[in-house]
Amino acid sequence: MNYYTNRRVIAVFLLGISSGFPWVIIGSALTLWLKEAGLSRADIGYAALIFSVYAINFLWSPLVDRIGFTRMTAFVSKIGIQLDSRRVWVAICQLAIAIGCILMSMHSPEINAKSLVLIGLFVATASATQDIAVDAYRVDSFDRSEPQLISAAAGAATAGWWSGYAGLGFLPLFLSDQNWSWPQLYIAMAGIVALLFSLTIFLPVVRFTGTQEQGKIFDEFKTSVLSTHARHKYLLLTLASLPFVVVIWSLAGAPGIPQSIQQHSAFIPILIVCVLTLLALTTWRCQNLLTNQTQSNYPSRLDTPLAWFLTAVAGPLRDFFQRNGYRFAISMLCFIFIFKIGEAFLGRMSIVFYKEIGYSNTEIATYSKMLTWWLTIIFAITGGWINGKFGLYRGLFVSGIAMAASNLMFSWIAEVGPSIPLYIAAIVVDGFAQAWSTVAFVSLVSLMCNHSFSATQYALMASLGNFGRTTLSATSGQVVDWLNGNWSLFFIITSLMVIPGLTILWRLKAPIENLLKQQPTQT
Repeated sequence: MNYYTNRRVIAVFLLGISSGFPWVIIGSALTLWLKEAGLSRADIGYAALIFSVYAINFLWSPLVDRIGFTRMTAFVSKIGIQLDSRRVWVAICQLAIAIGCILMSMHSPEINAKSLVLIGLFVATASATQDIAVDAYRVDSFDRSEPQLISAAAGAATAGWWSGYAGLGFLPLFLSDQNWSWPQLYIAMAGIVALLFSLTIFLPVVRFTGTQEQGKIFDEFKTSVLSTHARHKYLLLTLASLPFVVVIWSLAGAPGIPQSIQQHSAFIPILIVCVLTLLALTTWRCQNLLTNQTQSNYPSRLDTPLAWFLTAVAGPLRDFFQRNGYRFAISMLCFIFIFKIGEAFLGRMSIVFYKEIGYSNTEIATYSKMLTWWLTIIFAITGGWINGKFGLYRGLFVSGIAMAASNLMFSWIAEVGPSIPLYIAAIVVDGFAQAWSTVAFVSLVSLMCNHSFSATQYALMASLGNFGRTTLSATSGQVVDWLNGNWSLFFIITSLMVIPGLTILWRLKAPIENLLKQQPTQT
């Protein structure tokens, strides 16, 4: 337990608060605001699509790896403030979130709900980018020879996230019952983000940057690009740009695709598969480029920007699959994708369920926020210590079973009505499941990352998890409506969603244990 007094672990806890609080701004608070404005369950569920940016933030995560703000950090060091690129990214995102809160306070869902949701999308984008930098800061703060500190940092990150989401999230829910208007609450939340910004400036500097290895890979790509014919350079640039074109096209409303197809539940998963396939093709083409160099040179203006682009995009993917092996890497990505889908369906509609079943805003704030906050801190810190001592595999498996049990507890509440003792019991089980699974998940993903590409590689894996947790759960309101408001059956169905993830985890036992034993340190 002494690991939690480490200065780097404490810094991770504070940044965890910064990561969790935006989910109050665009999650609980916005959901209640829309509910009180009279929007339907289905509309509220579709508003959750703003969380989809968390599922695709890996697309711009290479920028966090490659843009280091060296001039800015050098300038502020002259006045005694030691900054690194990770914290500069965090600070910029925090300022954007605060501005977004102020803008949201100027809108009303009764008059223009669309504008309010669009600003929420802006906040979500800044928050998703902040998550990239925060995760990279945590990974780069610890050596792989420090597994206990890595587990402790995972516990601190989880405890911090829930301190921001549930602890600070208690305030707007509680104050909303004390005659505070939602615009006033969003101004207050902007002030909280500004306070977090001031703390970020004085956190410890990361231990690893990976700048030297990135430089070597850049030189390697530039040499290969130089020996590539011009038409192949344009072809490669086009191929590498296609994933971003697909995402921009989809965010623009997927013009040319009928609404009936866009509203199909398989449409977004197909888009994600297309993007990942294009990224894989780009990585494969780059690998061929490196292994089939010619003696001839074809210099052009594209050489430097293309090499930079390939280092940022293809470099992390190539490293990830080469180090972990294609079979294990793909299996792990599948596990990350489906592990928390059931928990996501519960979380997305939980506030609506609490209100419809008969709980007040104060009861929701007291038990769902404050109680969950303390439980998660306890279970996260304990889980970090136990996972470091007894192994991450056991932690993941036990937490998966607990997630299914917690959903069944909410099904019980739906049958008996708004019982406070049963509500508390469900919150305890749910807090245990979420904290334990997240700590083990974060520790495992951190160990799979290379310090040279920690932002991109961690964001790729976290985005897959967020895709299952947020994008698919946007249909949760429709599922409840399809079940004619049968909340009990809804939670039973969500509890069964954990089975595929546990099946994959069981088959990955040996590779995971080998990863923990053999993972080398790379700086």
